[in-house]
Amino acid sequence: MQHNETFIRMVRIPDSDHFVVKLGGSLMEHAPRLIDILVRSGRNITIVPGGGCFADSVREMELDDDSSHWMAILAMEQYGCYLHSLGLAVQDELVRGTGVCVLLPYSCLREDDPLPHSWDVTSDTIAAWAAGRMGSPLILLKSTEGLSAGGRTLDIVSSPGSYPECDPCLVPYVLENGIHTTVINANDGITAERFFRGEEVAGTVIIRSV
Repeated sequence: MQHNETFIRMVRIPDSDHFVVKLGGSLMEHAPRLIDILVRSGRNITIVPGGGCFADSVREMELDDDSSHWMAILAMEQYGCYLHSLGLAVQDELVRGTGVCVLLPYSCLREDDPLPHSWDVTSDTIAAWAAGRMGSPLILLKSTEGLSAGGRTLDIVSSPGSYPECDPCLVPYVLENGIHTTVINANDGITAERFFRGEEVAGTVIIRSV
């Protein structure tokens, strides 16, 4: 039997002493409030900034893949510098720190160059790469309640597919590397605050099938 209802999984923050949090560019106007939530949570968090309007300007230039790749990563650093202006420390190495800080990813990606140079890779997959390297769960803060397919929000994603809320490489990368990933809506602020307090909220978990 097919159901038309949208089923949302109630998710809870995993047990860990460190988290990688991707703060999407679409949430830029909410960044001050979200940073306050993350700081007040008392958790150790490395923020991977999205590209936002800075990356959009790179897309509009329609450059070759290599140039676009590195310029888009520099766009992430611009957003990271904006977050720094809101009072957060920055780092350019994949090391677990204490408190909340922002990763400026250009130099560590230049050193390793682990990902394809394509618009199929955005800050979503870069955040997953950083989480894998640091051995930390990944939390994707989005402007939607989770990932969707066929017009339905999904409770669990356990296989590659087309998910419009993230880049095409994210889900295969997360599944292949076994990175615990949770997607939640950070538009209202309330969901994120409850989640980082340890409460259950609506969201999507990306996990390998058993």
